[in-house]
Amino acid sequence: MDDFVDSLYPEITLETDDIIMSISVKKDYSKIRDLDKRKQEFINDLHDFINEFSETQESREFMAFFD
Repeated sequence: MDDFVDSLYPEITLETDDIIMSISVKKDYSKIRDLDKRKQEFINDLHDFINEFSETQESREFMAFFD
């Protein structure tokens, strides 16, 4: 089943000096024809995702790992 899900959603791994994040993208960005607008929509969605995560109990539990 995991192979099936993997084939449905494209994945990207983002990496900085401090973080490696693997993301499966569920949204279909192909409807946005302009590449710059498509990119901006994706970036906006990433910001929204991070903002939502920052408000969850999971984010607090995750940060507690470093205690």
